[in-house]
Amino acid sequence: MSHARREDPFLPEHEDITGLIPRGLRISAALAWRFIVVVAALYAVVWVIGYLSVVVIPLSIALLVSALLAPAVQKLVAVRFPRGLATAIVLVAGLAVLGGLLTFVITQFSSGLPQLQQQVNASLDQIKNWLLFGPPHLRQEQIQDFINQAIGFIQNNQASITTTALTTASTVGEILTGFLLTLFITIFFLSGGDGIWTFLVRAVPRRVRNRVDVAGRRGFASLVSYVRATAAVAVVDAVGIGVGLWIMGVPLVIPLATLVFIGAFIPIIGAVITGGVAVLIALVTNGFIGAVIVLAIVIGVMQLESHILQPLLLGRAVKLHPLAVVLAITAGLVAGGIAGALLAVPLLAVLNAGVRSLLHETNPDPAQVDVLKDQAAQPNDAEPGGPKAEIATVGEEEADGSTAEPPKRSGKS
Repeated sequence: MSHARREDPFLPEHEDITGLIPRGLRISAALAWRFIVVVAALYAVVWVIGYLSVVVIPLSIALLVSALLAPAVQKLVAVRFPRGLATAIVLVAGLAVLGGLLTFVITQFSSGLPQLQQQVNASLDQIKNWLLFGPPHLRQEQIQDFINQAIGFIQNNQASITTTALTTASTVGEILTGFLLTLFITIFFLSGGDGIWTFLVRAVPRRVRNRVDVAGRRGFASLVSYVRATAAVAVVDAVGIGVGLWIMGVPLVIPLATLVFIGAFIPIIGAVITGGVAVLIALVTNGFIGAVIVLAIVIGVMQLESHILQPLLLGRAVKLHPLAVVLAITAGLVAGGIAGALLAVPLLAVLNAGVRSLLHETNPDPAQVDVLKDQAAQPNDAEPGGPKAEIATVGEEEADGSTAEPPKRSGKS
């Protein structure tokens, strides 16, 4: 049969020609179509998330806020406060602090605008004098023509500017709606988050339920550690850069420090952008030398953050490679804009802790995981009965000179 098959280049239609295809090509084809299916599924998930962004973004932000406020709620519960009352106290206190900070920032911004306007006008006069009497040697008519062209451009694009203003107004309405939805979800997460998670885990098959339960809890523990450490780093960044701007006499110190605080929640990229804004304002108001000094202050604070604060505060609980962080932020920015960039790294931290738990833990116990402790984000690699524990036991027996029969395998895998 095989000899006849070699002589005849054409095979009957009923014969299977799979055996004639090289094994490497068959494996590549099998991997290729599976890869295409996975990519299509991921694309569908991303599309659904984008379509439901009005719900997904408030839900994600509520999860971040819950991770930040959960330790405070738990401390009140530990001193015999009912969980509902503890949630109400923490949320009211948080809203009061947030409202006070916003009021203070807006007041400082309004009071600092006149000084900024004066300094900008003075800088524009210096630029104009340099254009007239410096190396360019421009005439007054040329500068006036340029100003007239700028005014004409604004007048010609007045319709688009008005449309942008209306779009901004609708965006403000969406932000207000999202804020209320976030607050509503946060209340339920803080008051009954454990019950919600237990209900969701019931949908998982029983044989892997504990592993999924523990993986989710370790993911949330990683999120708690990340949010807590990032908030501390943001405070240090804002205070350090704010003090430097105040010493240099740069206007709008409080609004700029607040901007730095918010930007710190987007690792690496956020600090660069907000620090660049501070340097630009220093350049306009304090000149080139002042901008260079502010740039040195920003770089110094960023070095303190990356080499001391983040390793000290995040530690092993949220250990992410800088390349993974940058790629996650870039992907989040492309997929979801600013909100995507803000949520990309926390999502990566949760997935990192959850996947490590699924891969390394064989007999997990959900009752042993305290999500408010940094150590809970780490999987227990060597568990009783786990692979590493068996290896350690065999090693100890060999060291004692005793021999033992290897454990018998059952017929079921």
